[in-house]
Amino acid sequence: MGIFLTVLVIAVVLALLVLALALRIVKQYEQGVLFRLGRVIGTRDPGLRAIIPFVDNLRRVSLRIVTMPIQSQGIITRDNVSVDVSAVAYFRVVDAVKSVVAIESVDAAIDQIAQTTLRKVVGQHTLDETLSETDSINLDIREILDQTTTDWGVEVTLVELKDIQLPDSMKRAMARQAEAEREKRAKIINAEGESLAAAALGDASDIMMAHPLALQLRNLQSLVEIAVDKNSTVVFPAPLMSTISELGTFLAREAAASGEAMAPKIDVTPIRATGAERSSESA
Repeated sequence: MGIFLTVLVIAVVLALLVLALALRIVKQYEQGVLFRLGRVIGTRDPGLRAIIPFVDNLRRVSLRIVTMPIQSQGIITRDNVSVDVSAVAYFRVVDAVKSVVAIESVDAAIDQIAQTTLRKVVGQHTLDETLSETDSINLDIREILDQTTTDWGVEVTLVELKDIQLPDSMKRAMARQAEAEREKRAKIINAEGESLAAAALGDASDIMMAHPLALQLRNLQSLVEIAVDKNSTVVFPAPLMSTISELGTFLAREAAASGEAMAPKIDVTPIRATGAERSSESA
């Protein structure tokens, strides 16, 4: 009886062990690749799957998108500027069998080919193109990686340049360039403003020539604006030629007025003689 129980216990333990070795769980985001005696016989969908212990081998492959950072690479651009560029790549397995059979380690292979492609693509562009045309560079890198990784059963969905480090001397040079560009645009805008102001002043001068009182009214308005500051002395420019003409007219008028005031008044009215005076004269 004791031997029977021992054999039964051993049989149950062996059955549980065989059952544990024969059952595999494939998760929802995975796909199983089944090897039987070293040969691929197919794939297994998510769920509880049974295999033959010691004969079958089930490799589970994740189908989720993998985020892989591409470490910073020292790159010399086409215009001989040294930059450090880092990026990030997103890929996923679309063929589980190829990802297991065609290459030993998908992650390591994509990491190495991504670094090489990053150096190759960025090195074909100038610094200005690298900084301004990142979208086209990202697309070029992704297309090159796709051509290589298709045979591995992997699809590269996205590549993005993450960081571009420039030398300090280049940063200062770019800052000076940006400052010069700003100054150029400021001068152009200032010149355009002067041109518009000159045109407006020309139109205003034509109007003032047609209406002389407009200039006087403008002068009075300027005096009113200056008087707001409550200055004790105001030096106000006036039109030179018209001022000289008006001053000469004023002096002539004042001289004529003063000459009339200083001349003596002589009464030249004839005096009529009386009758007595006429008789004495006749005698």
